[in-house]
Amino acid sequence: MSQSERERAAERKVDVFHALHLKRPQGDPLVLPGPWDAASARVFAEAGFPALATPSAGVAASLGYADGATPADEMFAVVARIARAVDVPVSADIEGGYGLAPKEIVERLLEAGAVGCNLEDSNGGVLKDPHEHADFLAEVRSAAADRLFVNARVDVFVCGDGDPERAIERAIERAALYVAAGADCVYPILAPAGVLPLLRAGIQGPLNALARLDADGPSPAALGELGATRITFGPGLQRRAMTGVREIANGLKG
Repeated sequence: MSQSERERAAERKVDVFHALHLKRPQGDPLVLPGPWDAASARVFAEAGFPALATPSAGVAASLGYADGATPADEMFAVVARIARAVDVPVSADIEGGYGLAPKEIVERLLEAGAVGCNLEDSNGGVLKDPHEHADFLAEVRSAAADRLFVNARVDVFVCGDGDPERAIERAIERAALYVAAGADCVYPILAPAGVLPLLRAGIQGPLNALARLDADGPSPAALGELGATRITFGPGLQRRAMTGVREIANGLKG
């Protein structure tokens, strides 16, 4: 495949990924499993999921790192292996961007074959200044143009002061800044399911919700009914897989 053919194929994947987020019926969110390596990516693609979204914590665990400790080169290398392994679009969780300049972030994502990225608005458990982060997102958008789908993670439910009402207000305020800066989607990670209708009412554009795999957690469809446009799982799928591996190991010992 020539360079121009590869570029056209990449453009088609980005267009597909954008389209998957638009005009979702309530209760039918886009479900994006999170592969942590090429093998898991193939399993999800073969199951019929139209796109995938890598989880940084799941990738970190698969490489033997704590969450947040994966070197940038290793994270981008895993994303590249996953993107090469499947034909569906792959978005990448690249945490806070590893201190890279926006232009380099975009270049490395495109080199890896990713169609989009998550970017966090906290660092070391401390929320970033939302205006400064919005400026950063605007620079990423400018460098990427329409070649990447930018999912702006909002961490007020992780790093906030514990006041749930204030967290909702801050999430909506930050989301407005990030959407104005060019973010395609907003991801208030760990927002309780019960506040999703309020977030949906106050946030423009697609809304990403985190689904938990425990029996008591709401299903992706239920999260969609509450207002989520797209569903991701963080490291939940990788951890569930490791539970299966642990059971196999214990069985072998027995």
